[in-house]
Amino acid sequence: MDCPENEGKPAYTDKPIVHDYLRMMNQATFGADDSFMTVGEMSSTTMENCVLYSSPDRQELSMTFNFHHLKVDYKDGQKWTLAPFDFEELKSLYHSWGKEMSDKGGWSALFWNNHDQPRALNRFVDIQNFRKEGATMLAASIHLSRGTPYIYMGEEIGMIDPDYDSMADYVDVESLNAYQMLLEEGKSQEEAFQIIQAKSRDNSRIPMQWDASENAGFTAGTPWLKAGKSYPHINVENEIQGPIFTFYQDLIRLRKEMPIISEGSYKPAFEYSKQVYAFERQYEDQKLLVLNNFYATEVEIDLSVAYQNGRILISNYEDAEVSEKILLKPYQTLAIYVN
Repeated sequence: MDCPENEGKPAYTDKPIVHDYLRMMNQATFGADDSFMTVGEMSSTTMENCVLYSSPDRQELSMTFNFHHLKVDYKDGQKWTLAPFDFEELKSLYHSWGKEMSDKGGWSALFWNNHDQPRALNRFVDIQNFRKEGATMLAASIHLSRGTPYIYMGEEIGMIDPDYDSMADYVDVESLNAYQMLLEEGKSQEEAFQIIQAKSRDNSRIPMQWDASENAGFTAGTPWLKAGKSYPHINVENEIQGPIFTFYQDLIRLRKEMPIISEGSYKPAFEYSKQVYAFERQYEDQKLLVLNNFYATEVEIDLSVAYQNGRILISNYEDAEVSEKILLKPYQTLAIYVN
């Protein structure tokens, strides 16, 4: 299981010698070829060190992952707990990292999902009612931001946690050990299982859901994990022309076409909002305002004069309009461009 923050990691995380070794590796290997891209997995790192790791003039790494934003649903900082995500903390982390890395020339690897995390849709979205809206909003919130966005297997079709029925379905040793730990701490079997269902790494390790056939079309044999219960309707065959996958395609196209997305600066916006994560991008004389409603309720935004004559670059609702007051719908993302 994960070590507590005060054990192990301080012995090696962000120490000056790490920078020395990275520069040495860079000069001896990948730094000799401009086509190489490197990314560091910096679990408990600081912004200051990530600037150093990823600034081009330092010749260390191309970019860095950090994981602080994926601990905002840890009760009292503990993973094996159940708690709603803390939006204020999430927003603050994204703003502070976005601005610091932008102002000081660092570069972030942006992500919501990986092989060690439960699906972001289950963590941050009302998937029973707004799976597609939530999936596209989460995508825009990083793909339109400053940094390099990453897509994890199945994220592009809105895959969710498998919703397993019992501990017998799990194989991850961390999850099996955590279940026993929770029982020893006094949790009932039902309480402990609910926590494993929400936090297990196996949530993201299930077979890719290709179609509605047996094992989600992944294999004719026996997969290392059971397919998730959602595969008969959430699968590539059903989603390839759907709103989530095509939205990801649009986001990728825009990043390739528009330097303001791939190279522009980052500035926090609407920091007072209790449910909207918003930021501005700027490149030369161009500006882009990105609004992301993180909740299943509508919220009104007073749009500044600077954007009232802008055009909608992308939205996950078809009837979006630019006006002095904008009513963001549940999990709506809206990007307004001016030049």
